[in-house]
Amino acid sequence: MRLNTLKIGLAALFAALPALALAHAGHEHSSSFMTGFMHPIGGLDHLLAMLAVGIWAANLGGRALFTVPLAFVGAMLIGGGMAVAGIQVPFIEQGILLSVILMGALLVGSTRFPTAACALVAGSFALFHGAAHGLEMPLNANGALYALGFASATALLHLIGLGFGSLIARLQINVATRITGGVIALTGLFLAIA
Repeated sequence: MRLNTLKIGLAALFAALPALALAHAGHEHSSSFMTGFMHPIGGLDHLLAMLAVGIWAANLGGRALFTVPLAFVGAMLIGGGMAVAGIQVPFIEQGILLSVILMGALLVGSTRFPTAACALVAGSFALFHGAAHGLEMPLNANGALYALGFASATALLHLIGLGFGSLIARLQINVATRITGGVIALTGLFLAIA
């Protein structure tokens, strides 16, 4: 099971490389899907939180490999829908930054909860990310394609995190998870004060 997850994660990383090269501000995208796809990849806060969710899920193992990332994607779509519908989600930017900091801290501490609790944590953070995606949807975008784009990019980032986390577990260098978590948390703190 872990080897398959590693293979999927590495394949996702290679698939994402061309998209990551285009993640710089100023690129115009002609489709709603690509605009949505680039949003999570182009923002360091989104990118780090979504990678951390994948790494955490790999660290947890078992059902969490799929449950935690799926909870994140599902709740993120709900948050995006809420924003598009005009339902205000308070403290969006603070929630996103807190998600980066706390997801990093969960990795540093190799924190384990029951799978349902982990899914709830990931889903709670995802509402903020989804609301940000929904609020930043261009007015001329097709909402369904835009949502499919940001959900696909998020799933891809989770797969990359799962692959990285699985590789760390396979090589039995668990300190790498803690170091990665520390870098993610400290970057989140820097983004919060910058």
